[in-house]
Amino acid sequence: MKLVFTCEHGGNHIPEEFKPCFKNQESVLNTHRGYDIGALDMFRTLQPLAVYSKYSKTSRLLIELNRSLHHPNLFSEFTKGLSKPEKQQLISRYYLPYRNAVEQTIKNWIAKGETVLHLSVHSFTPILNGEERYCDIGLLYDSCRIEEKAFCEQFKKELLLQNPKLNVRFNYPYLGKADGFTTYLRKQFDKDYLGIELEVNQKYVVGNQFPEELKSVLVLALKQLLKH
Repeated sequence: MKLVFTCEHGGNHIPEEFKPCFKNQESVLNTHRGYDIGALDMFRTLQPLAVYSKYSKTSRLLIELNRSLHHPNLFSEFTKGLSKPEKQQLISRYYLPYRNAVEQTIKNWIAKGETVLHLSVHSFTPILNGEERYCDIGLLYDSCRIEEKAFCEQFKKELLLQNPKLNVRFNYPYLGKADGFTTYLRKQFDKDYLGIELEVNQKYVVGNQFPEELKSVLVLALKQLLKH
């Protein structure tokens, strides 16, 4: 099994030519709306386990790499007003190179008879719209895909063996079948592909980094899984 890690929301970078769209919006860019706080740190911790990995530090508010091209939130309120050529520039320069590179890598391995396990690393804000989200780690998958369900059940067991106090939930705080990169890739590869979104609660983040103890739990749990 080939293990792939991606991180679609690793940073809040805005290219110089598009900075006028975000004038006086630094405070928004520095929140969970601008990027997945701590996600790149978690990604880099897990990265040595993978045979292929890719991340983006471009803000999701510029263009949302974890949404399909037809999704209404592909562009945020800051970029929806751009001209068609400007939007196409964002798609051509940031969106397609990222997604196509990952998709082609997976396609090549599957063509060689390999099975690919893709973990898309994310983090989530602990409070959204005034409601607290009761979860430490979310494992998002398509419940109709038996292999994904089995992997997540085993992953949860391993995580709890490392730390029984963790609150690990399936398809929370989002549904694994909602529009996203893994959902798109499942449609391209109906077999030999497992697409899992890993969601970690930002309440643990300090200085854009998760605590070493929590990162170790995830690393050790994955190492155990890969032995099986």
